[in-house]
Amino acid sequence: MTPLVAAAVLLAAVTHAGWNALAHHIPDKLAGFALISGGGVVIGLALMPFTAVPAAGAWPYLLASAAIHIGYYALLMRSFRLGDFGQAYPIARGTAPLVVTVLAALFAHEVPDGWAAAGVVVSCAGLTGVALWGLRGRRPDWAAIGAALATGLTIAAYTVVDGLGVRASGSSLGYIAWLMTVQGVVIPAYALHRWRGGTVAVLRPFAALGLLGAALSVAAYALVLWAQTRADLAPIAALRESSIIVGAAIGAVFFKEKFGTPRIVAAGLVVVGIGLMLRAG
Repeated sequence: MTPLVAAAVLLAAVTHAGWNALAHHIPDKLAGFALISGGGVVIGLALMPFTAVPAAGAWPYLLASAAIHIGYYALLMRSFRLGDFGQAYPIARGTAPLVVTVLAALFAHEVPDGWAAAGVVVSCAGLTGVALWGLRGRRPDWAAIGAALATGLTIAAYTVVDGLGVRASGSSLGYIAWLMTVQGVVIPAYALHRWRGGTVAVLRPFAALGLLGAALSVAAYALVLWAQTRADLAPIAALRESSIIVGAAIGAVFFKEKFGTPRIVAAGLVVVGIGLMLRAG
């Protein structure tokens, strides 16, 4: 992983935490995700005239990813309804890197070397600490934790599927444009069906935040897809989940959720893991 690829993934981590925080901040989760998904469709359509259509070999991956992403959004909405942002977001994101490592070895034949494997493990230990230390002194909400863990499994699944798909597409920007368009219509369509004539009234109060979230979401994933064409999937997945640190900080600053010394120590482990992964590159 070159410094340029690492910088792109770190920028994606920050923008990803940002759009998730905006989605959590919008009280009506369906409204928030309808705006973010619908905004992604608009951005995807705007990009299409300037990008290549993905190659034929990429379409099975793209369609599978679109289906997985719909499940991901549904589970993420449930996670945000049930749990604190500083808790749900780290658990959802922190479960993915180790699963991606296994799936990438099985399906992409990417077996990490010693440094990369150590970096993934150390980062995952730190990410787990960021997530689980938030439970100290509190009774676990197993419904919220279960939803966040299930969200993490969908993240691992679409990460590997999209990693293979974007490599077969011939154009990472074309792939993101079509992916955003295909996957983004389902949640807005469901919202229109549910609210019928009241859709505009429901969406109007959150339109600016939702559309900003859409722009951040597309930018974050476009950076990740570009990086996946230039480095192995597992280190990128682990590095991207440094967004957990940003998410926990956002939870502490904006949502008044506790961060504390243990999470700072755990965040330090993530930084060490990133250093090991960069050494591997």
